[in-house]
Amino acid sequence: MEGPRLRVLLGQAIAIGPGKADLLEAIDREGSISRAAKTMGMSYRRAWLLVETMNACFTAPLVEAARGGSGGGGAGLTALGREVLERYRALEDKAAAAVAEDLAEFAALMAPAPHGRDGRPPDRDDT
Repeated sequence: MEGPRLRVLLGQAIAIGPGKADLLEAIDREGSISRAAKTMGMSYRRAWLLVETMNACFTAPLVEAARGGSGGGGAGLTALGREVLERYRALEDKAAAAVAEDLAEFAALMAPAPHGRDGRPPDRDDT
């Protein structure tokens, strides 16, 4: 059983959540949105749209990208991007600690997770 999955909303938009935090970490590690997307198994377009949403939800961009060309492009986290990522991960840790005992008791009430041929649950309801 996983722990809590937090999403911070701005209106209807998810400003940051677990997938977007993972994307920020990948961009920071890879130095590129396209390489980050590739390591996460998502399209560049999907990654770019997630970055655009995050950048629009905060007071300043979280990711800055340089155009490609002969010298190559690249992307990196801004100071605000690093701060948002750090604060989000701290929120996750606090939430997990706050509900750990209750989640353990809840997990004891659940049946074993069904798995498909590929070892993953047959479908995932993220609602």
